[in-house]
Amino acid sequence: MKNKTKIFADIYLVVVMLLVLIPLLSMIIFSFNESTSLIVFTGFTFNWYGDLLTSSSLREPIINTLVVAGISTLFAVIIGTFGAIALSKQNRLFREISLSFNNIPILSPDILTAVAFFVFLIAFSIERGLFTMILAHISFCTPYALLAVYPKVRSLDPNLVEAAYDLGATPFKALWKVVFPQLRGSIIAGAAIAFTMSFDDYIISKFASGELVNNISTYMYSQAHGIRPSVNALSTIIIVVIGVKVILDYVNLKKKKEEEEE
Repeated sequence: MKNKTKIFADIYLVVVMLLVLIPLLSMIIFSFNESTSLIVFTGFTFNWYGDLLTSSSLREPIINTLVVAGISTLFAVIIGTFGAIALSKQNRLFREISLSFNNIPILSPDILTAVAFFVFLIAFSIERGLFTMILAHISFCTPYALLAVYPKVRSLDPNLVEAAYDLGATPFKALWKVVFPQLRGSIIAGAAIAFTMSFDDYIISKFASGELVNNISTYMYSQAHGIRPSVNALSTIIIVVIGVKVILDYVNLKKKKEEEEE
């Protein structure tokens, strides 16, 4: 009975992995296709990867994506970290209410956030563009950064800060030398989440940027009815970068576990 269950579990796992990996593998393979066909593989080439560097229609969305994700991540982490520290100093009722409001954008569908921001821009006659896209991304990324940092802030030992004050440290120096080093891991996690959310977003970007500004997501969606192989090449690079990051995280985690066991 156990053997049958194991066989069924193995088959199920293989099927699931195939469903996940086959579309990705197909995209990677056809990113090297010599022709523009997405069905017939006619020959091997790196031309579409070179097209990423020479094509202005692709270069602009890539730059916009990195600029928006970078700036929004920076501000989201700063606002979220200081917000988490400020919340930890408040009474329980205020904390619970504030966290509930913070969770609303996370739990709400992206389309609601996008429409709300769109209405806000229209109401104040603000022209949509790269700047408004950055503002929108800061707005929806900040709650994720705050949630990533807040649990660690709550677990900090307040006596360490008091000891720093007793030794003559200013509030800023105590924050920089005592609090931030303990929050480093949570801040990095919050930054990673914020960057990923910004990089991946389509709906909010579309409503906040208008027709003249594209990031990678909005550009790829506009190519849905006629995808260029260079888009496959870009997607392949993104997958490789993510894969390398996952492998490095796994190796680092394994090293830490080995060090703890020793």
